[in-house]
Amino acid sequence: MLGTVPNILGKSQTQRTEKSRVIKFHRQFDPRAIKLIVFDLDGTLIDSRLDLVRSVNAMLRHCNRPELPDEVIASYVGDGAPMLVRRALGDPKDPNVVKTALEYFLTYYRAHKLDHTHLYPGVKEMLVAVSSSNGLKRRMVVLSNKPVVPSRQIVEALGLAEFFVAVHGGNSFPTKKPDPQGVEHILRETKSNAQETSIVGDSSVDVITGRNAGLWTCGVTYGFAPHTLCEAPPDVTVDSAAELRELFQ
Repeated sequence: MLGTVPNILGKSQTQRTEKSRVIKFHRQFDPRAIKLIVFDLDGTLIDSRLDLVRSVNAMLRHCNRPELPDEVIASYVGDGAPMLVRRALGDPKDPNVVKTALEYFLTYYRAHKLDHTHLYPGVKEMLVAVSSSNGLKRRMVVLSNKPVVPSRQIVEALGLAEFFVAVHGGNSFPTKKPDPQGVEHILRETKSNAQETSIVGDSSVDVITGRNAGLWTCGVTYGFAPHTLCEAPPDVTVDSAAELRELFQ
């Protein structure tokens, strides 16, 4: 169980669990009052880094471009497949180059998306634990900038589908995160209140999305882009799925 939550707003606070983990609050809210959680996918629930890296480098080889280091490609993830490909290509001016490369990347990734992708440690246990709070069922949704079809296929293949009322991808709506359109649709779809909803993700994109939609924000530091969280500090920061479990349980 979590200890007593401090009531001081606007200051960075920490909360120590009985296992000596520290959950860092930057803006105070009551996690147990949250009725809907919107989860990012890549870098938050799943470690898809290697499959994404290999798919991007396969695309670069196909385009006769030099391969990129793993950490560089990982830093490009988060804004959807078109932006990932554009960044990997060095932002070419010719839209046809991007279009051809994107088609190859998506085809390759569809075939290899589950070669090495796996859940982060403790994710399934966390979802089981946080699916209810104070005896009430809590709803959960996935909102990724990854295309919706592979997003749903990965969620299903890794045994997570039962936990989510919906899985939305980067092409589910006219705009992607950090535009709030996807979250606003989810709020309407689930008849949820923004102040009783939290978004959980590994990058500033997720935090800004939450801010734009009026949600509480939770950043995880174990994913692809924890360095971006300093650009848009979330309301609370956790270092593992186990801490997420402690936070919302």
